[in-house]
Amino acid sequence: MKIRGRWLILVCVVVVAGLLVAWALNRSTPAQHFTAKAELGAINDVVEATGTINAVIMVQVGSQVSGTIAKLNVDFNSRVHKGDVVALIDPALFKGALLQAAADLENANANLVAARANVEKAKAGLVQTKADYDRAVRLTKDGVMSQQQLDLAKSNYDSANASVNAADANVTQAQAQVSQKKAAVEVGQTNLDYTVIRSPIDGTVVARNVDVGQTVAASLQAPTIFTIAQDLKKMWVYAKTDESDVGNIKLGKPVTFKVDAFPKDTFHGVVSQVRMNATTVQSVVTYDTIIEFANPELKLFPGMTAYVTIPVATVQSVLKVPNTALRYKPPMSSEEILATYKQYGIDSGERLTGGEVAAAPNAGSSPAPATQMPPRAPKADTAVVWKLHRDNTMEPVKISLGITDHAFTEVTGVLKGELKEGDDLIIRSVVAKGQTLGGIRR
Repeated sequence: MKIRGRWLILVCVVVVAGLLVAWALNRSTPAQHFTAKAELGAINDVVEATGTINAVIMVQVGSQVSGTIAKLNVDFNSRVHKGDVVALIDPALFKGALLQAAADLENANANLVAARANVEKAKAGLVQTKADYDRAVRLTKDGVMSQQQLDLAKSNYDSANASVNAADANVTQAQAQVSQKKAAVEVGQTNLDYTVIRSPIDGTVVARNVDVGQTVAASLQAPTIFTIAQDLKKMWVYAKTDESDVGNIKLGKPVTFKVDAFPKDTFHGVVSQVRMNATTVQSVVTYDTIIEFANPELKLFPGMTAYVTIPVATVQSVLKVPNTALRYKPPMSSEEILATYKQYGIDSGERLTGGEVAAAPNAGSSPAPATQMPPRAPKADTAVVWKLHRDNTMEPVKISLGITDHAFTEVTGVLKGELKEGDDLIIRSVVAKGQTLGGIRR
């Protein structure tokens, strides 16, 4: 009997437990809402971009002649002035070429002197043959000389005249050779001068690309030996700005930026130029915005990454709502959402943010909070937010929007419903599986 009584008690306990579980599974669980408050405060609409710090003028110093680096007078971070000798290329071959060109010039000058002497000699012969010819003409008229002797004198005279012309041509040729050899000497001297590499500007050496003993070849293009930045106390930031933002960027606007090297410091500059040369990477179009800034302490170096903030518009003491509330979509069917809009006089034909008229999620699911900024799209002028009341009911409110800082958006007016500071706005809802949202204030 005792064993039978224990079994009856055990069966009763199991039945009661089953009934409790069934009741717990079948009871209606209210939706759980996560909210954020509408606030009064300031909104700063800014353009954020990433850029690179560069010197205003960056000059690559190269070599116009090939050879072996014999000496380097400067190194990284060296200060240089215009005209300073920064490197030397072994000049031995170029000195030899210059000496050979100078010897060729002397030889050409000697040939010119000889050619001029030949001209004088030919002119003297011409005078003699002309005199002989004139004499032969007179004697032939007097019958003293024969016609054959006159013809011979005429031939000698013509030959002497041709010799003078040839000598003159040799002088011209010799003068041309002298000019050619002078040019060769100048080329040789220029090449020798190019073995001494000088700084073209005042600045700081930011890169050295060769070592002593290294051979540089300038056959196709001038090799870069140094990179010199001019006046690092005045620098530029090349900021890549999105095409949707360039219309809001104005010249002369004050700008702030940070760098990884000094995370606690904020640096200031001004917008000096928005370059029209577009860059397209994977269908994303950006433009270079040039930002001037002073670097008196030389804290910032060329090549640093700058995180730029360009102010566009600012408002103070305005009602603002979190952007997560603008993106909230209640887990209801499209028909329920449209019916709720109609009840509150909200035009369902308006463009509404957050995808409110999309299909409702599956039972038991909940919209995931936005953890990343969505792709940029044309900004909507109006939106619908969902206000949560103390009795856990919700009400749609249609508002008009102003500027945004991508975390909060300005409310420029309430079109349908009421919204004030401190109101709870739903940003996410969790609904049990098999349950509907409900809780709409009628």
